[in-house]
Formats: sequence, C-alpha cells, structure tokens
Amino acid sequence: MSIEKKIEEVKRREKLAELGGGKEKIAKRHKEKKLTARERINLLLDGGSFQEMDKFVVHDSNDFGLDKKRIYGDGVVTGYGTIEGRSVFIFAQDFTVFGGSLSAANAAKVCKIMDLAMKAGTPIIGLNDSGGARIQEGVASLAGYADIFLRNVLASGVVPQISAIIGPCAGGAVYSPAITDFIVMTRKVSKMFITGPDVIKAVTQEDVTMEELGGAEAHNTLSGVAHFAAENEENTLSIIRELLSFIPDNNMEDPPEKKSTDPVDRVNDKLNHIIPDDPNQPYDIREVIQEVLDENYFFEVQEQYAKNIVIGFGRLSGKPVGIVANQPDHLAGVLDINSSDKGARFIRFCDAFNIPLITFEDVPGFLPGVAQEHGGIIRHGAKILYAFAEATVPKITIITRKAYGGAYCVMASKHIRADINYAFPTAEISVMGPEGAVKIVHKRELDKAEDSDGLSRRKVEEFRDKFANPYIACEKGYLDEVIEPKYTRPKLIAALKMLENKRDQNPPKKHGNIPL
Repeated sequence: MSIEKKIEEVKRREKLAELGGGKEKIAKRHKEKKLTARERINLLLDGGSFQEMDKFVVHDSNDFGLDKKRIYGDGVVTGYGTIEGRSVFIFAQDFTVFGGSLSAANAAKVCKIMDLAMKAGTPIIGLNDSGGARIQEGVASLAGYADIFLRNVLASGVVPQISAIIGPCAGGAVYSPAITDFIVMTRKVSKMFITGPDVIKAVTQEDVTMEELGGAEAHNTLSGVAHFAAENEENTLSIIRELLSFIPDNNMEDPPEKKSTDPVDRVNDKLNHIIPDDPNQPYDIREVIQEVLDENYFFEVQEQYAKNIVIGFGRLSGKPVGIVANQPDHLAGVLDINSSDKGARFIRFCDAFNIPLITFEDVPGFLPGVAQEHGGIIRHGAKILYAFAEATVPKITIITRKAYGGAYCVMASKHIRADINYAFPTAEISVMGPEGAVKIVHKRELDKAEDSDGLSRRKVEEFRDKFANPYIACEKGYLDEVIEPKYTRPKLIAALKMLENKRDQNPPKKHGNIPL
C-alpha cells in the first residue's frame, strides 16, 4: 500500500473517531442545545491547540453484544492543549458513545493523561457528562474508577485539578470530582448524587426530583459540594479559564502575574467610612475587599454557600492573592460548621499552591446552639484554625471591627503564625462583646443595683472604651499597626513585597491529622 493510501486510511479513521456515536446522536445533542465533547474542548482551549491522544482506543469486552459495538475513543476524549498559552491536560466524557459510561479502556485513557500531567507539572481539567459505570463490564469498570480516584489523591496539592459537571454524574463517579480542587456545575443541566431519586424513594420514602437532589442550585447553596454555578456550557468553560488565571501550574511555581494599571499607592477615602459607627450594624465586607484589589475586581468562590464567610481570588499589584473574610452582612459574620469547612479548604488550597492569604476579620465568635454543638462545631471550627496555623504562605490579617474570643485566635492571628497583622481604628479585640462581658464581670453589682439597666449601659461604655479597641493588642505586639483604612491597599502591597521571599516550614512528618 502506498504512503498516500496509508495517509488516507489515517484520515478515514480520524473522521470516524470524531463522529463518536454517529451523526444522529450528535444532532440530538445539538437539538438539546448541548455541545459534544470535542466542541467543549475546543471552546475551552486556545484555538487550534488541542492535541488528542488515544483517539483510536476501543474496549475489549465481548459480553452482552459489546463485541459488535466497538467505537473509536470509547466514550471519552483525552489530550492536552493550552489556555492563555499555558499547558493543561484534559478529558471530556462523550455522551454520544455508550452514554459516556466508564469502561476499563475509557479509564485507562484518563489515567494516562493524569500520569502525564503529574510528570509535566500541569493542571488537569475534567469535563464530566456520563451515565456512570459501564454495567456490562462489571468489576472492570469499578476498577477503572478506583484507578482514577487514586490518581486524584496523588495529584492533590501537586497540580491543580478542576472538574466541570455538564451533565449527569452519579454513584461512584462523583468521588473523582469531589477530590478535585474546584467543581463548576451548569444550571439545569448538571446533576450529582450518590443515589438517585428512585432509590431514595424506595429506601427512605422521600420524594425528590433530580434537580432538587443534585442540581447546581442544591450543591452551590446547600451541600457546598460545588464552587461555581454557571448559567450554560459556555459560561462553565469561561469560569474555568478565569479560575486558572489565578493559580499556578503546579505546587513548585508561583501563581501567574497579570499586568495592572491600578496604582500601587492608590488610597480610597471611602474605606474610612465603610465600617458603621454602630458596632451592631451590618455591612458588606465585599465592599472593603473590592476597594483594595486591583481594578476593584474580586473573583468569589462558593458565593452562595455559608455566606457568613467570603472566599475568593483577587490581585494586588498584579499578583494573585487568596481572600478569606468574615461577612458581617450574614449571621453577623459568625463562624459555624459550614463556614469553617468552607474557609479551611480554601486556605489549604492557597497554601498548597503558593498563593498568599489576605484575611479580613470581623467576627463576634462561633455560632452558639444545640444543633451546632451536636453537629460538631468544635471539630469543624478546629479545621479553619488548623488550616491557618499550618499554612506557610505569606499571611496578612486586617481586623476591621470585631475580633472576639476564640474566633480572634482562629482568624489568622499573630499567635498562629500570621506575618503581618493590621487593625482599623474601629477594631474591637476582646474575650467577648462588651454586653456579655459586663453581665459576667459586674453580675453581683448589677443584681444589687436599683437601676440595673442604667448601670449596665454605663459599664458597657466603660468596657468598650477600655478594652474594645486595638491598642492593648498593639501594646503587646499582637498587632503590627493600627492603620487608617484608606491606606489598606498600599499597606498590603508593601507587606506582600516584603514577604515575597518568605520561607517557613512545618516539622518533618508524613502528614498532619486535621480534625476531619
């Protein structure tokens, strides 16, 4: 056979592979306003950069008539390409082939690119749209899932892993995305659950729809499983591109810088007036965050979940930073079970990938209540303490208002290795709020007083003047400086510049035992 004929044969097979499950199934996808696996990849990656691998792989199962249904690619498209010029490895499940179900051959393709990503120090992106394990292959399919899970674990903290859920993802399939660093779900399209509505109905008698059980809204607001809810497939992929712009290729590199025209010495008088005079009046901490960051841009993560804490990415003088902030506008900014988990995981991600942490603190304490105590607030609250204490990246804290009790210690205080600790003049640092403290310290006096309410108000003011301020902490060296709020941006940039070569480490050990 001539070389021309051989080249023609390659092209013929390539075209066959690119058809996946065939023209009819592709047309059905388009009719449902869904993209194919390759269309998704091409939309996500830089134009023309995708290099496909294992295009001609087929399964080797002969049971249930599968020997007559061997389709190139076997339900997943894998390979590598670039996003903004940076290399990434990617797999996209192809629903037109066996419903994107996972086979042994399919899993081997995914494992191959994950192994290469680890060698190359390159992010891994998974586009999930699958009916789950290929039932006809039995335990071989389950083994394929476990092979992927292992690689997810080994890659954790080494290269970034991002999962997009753009269709069904059920049963054992959900555990791979759950181990990855970020999950983006598409509204009205994506579903994630361990057991579906029918099984739940049979076992617990509960009636629930697929959307209510495992849709984007449920996992972005209730469970905290997902980090972003996208409006459509295009939005899902654009979120991934933007997310990658803040994080490095691997744990040995610094996050990518982006040129900024925002002056490093920019001051903002608005910051002097954002914190209300009334210490019990709420305000939106995101206004403080946005006023400080480059171009006032804050890329929030898990926006709809545990709203009493705010996390996300921004830039200062072009360099990415991770933001952790109490939110006085929701539950007064208290720490509870969900917000502690949310904060801890984000802190550990930033620490793993060399992203400095900026903490804005306004916290009245941990949320009281029987449900919280029985739900394990002690254990969950310890997670965010552990994460901050363990982190060795540059850590800068700004106390904007309240810093009460154990929550003061937990929120990146000087005592758990924060590098620079600032406070606004409005800061109140105390074991507890003035009202609660007066009831305890002056209990006998108040019990005997004829005008206990009047005495209580006077004592509260005395306590507030004497203790509910930042100056005692400053005198003890627990704060480095009380700053005028309008200078927050230049202060943070100067501190980050000073800390850019910071070196810190934890004692040698296999790993710590975070209170999970």
